Amino acid sequence: MPLSGHPLPPTSPLPILSPRPPPPQLLTMAPTPLLGLLLFLLLPACLGEEPIPAEPYDLLLSGGTVVDGTGAPARRADVLVREGRIAHVGRVDPDTLEVGEHFDARGLVVTPGFIDAHAHGDPLETPRFPNFLAMGVTTILLGQDGGSPQVAELPALMREVEGVRPWVNVAWLVGHNTLRGESGVGFGTPDDAGLAQMASLVEAGMEAGAFGLSLGLEYDPGRRAGMEELVAIARPVAARNGVVMSHMRNEDADRVEDSLAELLEQGTRSGARVHASHLKVVLGNDPGQARRMLQAMAHARSQGVEATGDVYPYTASFTGLAILFPDWARPPHDYDAVVRARRDELAAHLRDRVESRNGPEATLFGTGRWAGRTLAQVAREVGRPFEEVLVELGPGGARAAYFVMDDEVMATFLQDPHVVVASDGSPGMNHPRGYGSFPRVLRRFVQEEGRLTLEEAVRKMTGLTASIVGLDDPARVGVPRGRVEVGWAADLLVFDPAEIRDRADFQNPHRLAEGMRAVWVNGIRGWSDDAPAPGPGAGQVLRDAGGNPGG
Repeated sequence: MPLSGHPLPPTSPLPILSPRPPPPQLLTMAPTPLLGLLLFLLLPACLGEEPIPAEPYDLLLSGGTVVDGTGAPARRADVLVREGRIAHVGRVDPDTLEVGEHFDARGLVVTPGFIDAHAHGDPLETPRFPNFLAMGVTTILLGQDGGSPQVAELPALMREVEGVRPWVNVAWLVGHNTLRGESGVGFGTPDDAGLAQMASLVEAGMEAGAFGLSLGLEYDPGRRAGMEELVAIARPVAARNGVVMSHMRNEDADRVEDSLAELLEQGTRSGARVHASHLKVVLGNDPGQARRMLQAMAHARSQGVEATGDVYPYTASFTGLAILFPDWARPPHDYDAVVRARRDELAAHLRDRVESRNGPEATLFGTGRWAGRTLAQVAREVGRPFEEVLVELGPGGARAAYFVMDDEVMATFLQDPHVVVASDGSPGMNHPRGYGSFPRVLRRFVQEEGRLTLEEAVRKMTGLTASIVGLDDPARVGVPRGRVEVGWAADLLVFDPAEIRDRADFQNPHRLAEGMRAVWVNGIRGWSDDAPAPGPGAGQVLRDAGGNPGG
């Protein structure tokens, strides 16, 4: 396991720093109760640490190797927690303090809870979110890909979610596709009044606590937006220092660079921070293309546009069948009328489209009556050409996994210092990314291949993600998250990196990950030895109070 780039044998314990001896003048003093108290009060100061107030604490993690989320080298330290916040990081004598829970973390690492910058799910339906907790995810950002609760309903939804006490922290974005519906623009082209209405809704959503705006430019009706609209709805985001997270317009190899350029232009013209969701190149196998895209983002940053991205560590996407259909067979067109008038033309388009995407064997149904079978298998089962199966299903008939990505391209994106790990998953999605993304990165890219140090991988799952979303700014969230640091939220993980495993695959996409010894959310144990901890959830609804405008 690379710790600061130094590999250790898989069975070796994590390095534990030897305790520093007390100052020489103390060695000659006779041991007394008063001396013990003096040592407790003075030794931390001698070692450059703040004295520990003598008050009750809720949790002590002792003897662990802290990977703090900043990318700094791992270090031996104890961690004290009080009232949901980290109270001390350093040396602690447990015999001198009153502690509610003492967890022996010797030989294990202690990290911040992971933050999923691109997640899906319904906290009212599945408030426990075991798929996320098993991965070590303690905070999820919902409202992705242009779809979110309506702005008018967001405050009430937040209160309702608080009432069910979710087991992870939950935050939201405002979805662009939702805005089009809520504003009355729908599938049309907005006039000045329509643009103003959408911008006003973005502002209202952020006033309610949303952290920014999500785009789903590959989906209806958002794909009808032009640059004027994209800039107009991003300006209120910039005014509150939020983030625009974009499922870009087209991720195919021949279009994805243009799509990224569109996102970067939106950031340039609006002043908003921009973030490319689930970076990928569909049907592209050239890591050089990924490097060109990353260079374009770096150039934008050099020009003052904060541009970041995320990636999940799989080579199959997951979305609706609509991406296979031509524009003239998608909403708002009458699909039944299209089939009656242009069935042969539609079938030919679908046949060519699927063949260009690695054939029917590369499309695996994830919902509906054929979930778990490929398009090729279904076609054989029903005795019809695969394109006719799709015609019968229609653009809204199912969602599927598409095996259309290259492993080295994905790895190139993942290793960039401005790209974070995200799952794009949910508890019910039939894709393993919702159950395995974070442990898969730790297992493969840290433990097995050494492409990332443990410190860098954790930074991509915690501190960097927090800074992108705005969770690290006390002015915006009150209690910052994403680091093991005094005053920050006590979302904490303890694990042995050698034990972390993703178990989900495409045949069994809902297998929980394993290896998390313990997960705390706001200082309360939520997961223990690969199982939920007893008691109610301790997750919070996170609201953005607004940061420094444009800062």
